[in-house]
Amino acid sequence: MIPALLFPALLLGLLGSTHCVLMCGGVVGMACSALPRERRAHWGAQVPYLLAYNAGRITSYAMTGAFAGAAGAAIASFGLAERAQLGLRFAAGAMMVAVGLYVAGFGPAMRWIERAGEPVWKRIAPIARRFVPVRTPAHALGLGLVWGWMPCGLVYAAMVAAVTSGSALRGAATMAAFGVGTLPMLLAMGSAAAAAATRAMRVRWVRPLAGVVLVVFGAMQVVHAGEAWANAAHVCCAAHAL
Repeated sequence: MIPALLFPALLLGLLGSTHCVLMCGGVVGMACSALPRERRAHWGAQVPYLLAYNAGRITSYAMTGAFAGAAGAAIASFGLAERAQLGLRFAAGAMMVAVGLYVAGFGPAMRWIERAGEPVWKRIAPIARRFVPVRTPAHALGLGLVWGWMPCGLVYAAMVAAVTSGSALRGAATMAAFGVGTLPMLLAMGSAAAAAATRAMRVRWVRPLAGVVLVVFGAMQVVHAGEAWANAAHVCCAAHAL
């Protein structure tokens, strides 16, 4: 479980979040919006708000992971467990490749799947307005719980991996690992650190490098799943020959 799913999910969150500085900076800023301007310049004053926001966000990820893991277990229960798992692992690797291309800036590789989640998001998004302006860490927690459902190709790629986990608990753990992977970048996006983080992400080689690593890792997942599928087919054919 740990090497097979948690590490890839953690890596996906850590490297994929390099695009979050430009995409989600405004949301993180809202988590500290009620702080006086002079306190907002100090990262220490923002910590309770940032931790609460990210705790809510990761909790929502874990919930979606539980649903995805349960769905995967249900699919596997129809007597095609091995083939279904291999197919899902192949899909998870392909999604990681797509995320890598997206992060590296090579075309809108994930935007089509983000659009697929927009109808649900339109129903959920108005709830976020109840927590803005964020006046307490509890408001930040609520904002994070809602924002964790925002359509995001990066999150959907992690969810595909969660489907392969085999249970609701493992699916939740996979998505939680993904969320933990995004923490370093999003915690650095408090207003005191946002300028430096944004400058770092605008260095030309940072995002392409992260994208290339994801593409390579996803391609390895695809190859491994393909080899396992071929081996399973060979065993099946050998059994029929007997």
